[in-house]
Amino acid sequence: MNAVGIDVSKEKSMVAIMRPFGEVVVSPFEVGHIVSELDKLANLLENLNGETRVIMECTGRYFLPVAHTLHERGIHVSAVHAQLIHDFGDNTIRRAKNDKKDAVKIANYGLSYWLELPKFVPEEDIRKSLKVFSRQYNKYSKLKTMLKNNFISLTDEVFPAVNELFTSPPRRSDGHEKWLDFATEFWHCECVCGLTPKRFAQKYKKWCKTNGYRFSEEKADDIYASSCGHVSVMPMNDTTKLLIDVAANQFNAVSETLQAVSTEMKRLSQMLPEYPVVVSFFGVGELLASQLIGEIGDIFRFQKKSSLVSFAGLEPVENKSGKYQGQETISKQGSPHLRKSLFQVMDCTLKRSPEDNPIYRFLDRKRSEGKHYYNYMTAGSAKFLRIYFAKVREYLLNLEED
Repeated sequence: MNAVGIDVSKEKSMVAIMRPFGEVVVSPFEVGHIVSELDKLANLLENLNGETRVIMECTGRYFLPVAHTLHERGIHVSAVHAQLIHDFGDNTIRRAKNDKKDAVKIANYGLSYWLELPKFVPEEDIRKSLKVFSRQYNKYSKLKTMLKNNFISLTDEVFPAVNELFTSPPRRSDGHEKWLDFATEFWHCECVCGLTPKRFAQKYKKWCKTNGYRFSEEKADDIYASSCGHVSVMPMNDTTKLLIDVAANQFNAVSETLQAVSTEMKRLSQMLPEYPVVVSFFGVGELLASQLIGEIGDIFRFQKKSSLVSFAGLEPVENKSGKYQGQETISKQGSPHLRKSLFQVMDCTLKRSPEDNPIYRFLDRKRSEGKHYYNYMTAGSAKFLRIYFAKVREYLLNLEED
């Protein structure tokens, strides 16, 4: 048998081919991630005597070009969690590390766990796209929060508390928020206080009509009353207006991007068969359902419930040795993006407190026992995944039978 260890990097990989008892079939060599070189590697592996298996670390997206090319040529490819390779024994006290040694180490791992190597199966195009969109949504959400805080800090110097004038949720068509669009037009408190109440009401009504917001005379009077009396730190001039305009444009651009990404996520997730059952879970809306499906992927790639819990990094880990008894934690070796989505589901469940929901009853019982907040939130997330595993598998199996 031939164990092919591939140490993957961004644009190239180091390949080592080993056989049992330390036999080196081919000395470690580099392969670029281009079609011609990957085809040469596939031809070499196909001409080896005996069964051949390729082992590589599942590191981000760098391993995908190599894994897809070799898989399409019919070669057994196994993408292993990087932590398993890291913890594999080197049987040496030397700390030397380079790509060649790493490739040999990966090949030796494959020889040691030959019968347990999982076979790499490419994701469906829809699931792959949904996962990428979900990750992008999280990044843009963080950026939006940062830009929103920045805009509020700027307006506090020219129009204090303008962000508290409206409570309208973001507009579904483009993600714009009414208070921010208002602050872009009336960017200084003098833009309101410098007018008479009647003149401001007329100007505000025209602005509402132009931007598609509902107008109310009572609201116009409240805005005028709330705006007068503020002390602005920065002057009302073109430089200040430029600062406000730039910050507002950045925020609106990210809001529009988020809205477009979330719309596409919902469209993609609705094309997958498990969407109806996932969105039916309490606390899971259209967006959270898209994120859960994108991060979990095909449920049939997990053999049992505990595998899905481990994938999320939620399995309990003991911390004790001799007389020492440390606090039990979770491994956190799984997907942080999935844990974040699960945390949002648990948070919604706690806030709405549905008495007939088994997840809420479980969370409430753990809370009444005096468990720490994060302890019962992670325990509830693990319970949710077990229910998710059972219901989604059952639903999909029934679809296949029908």
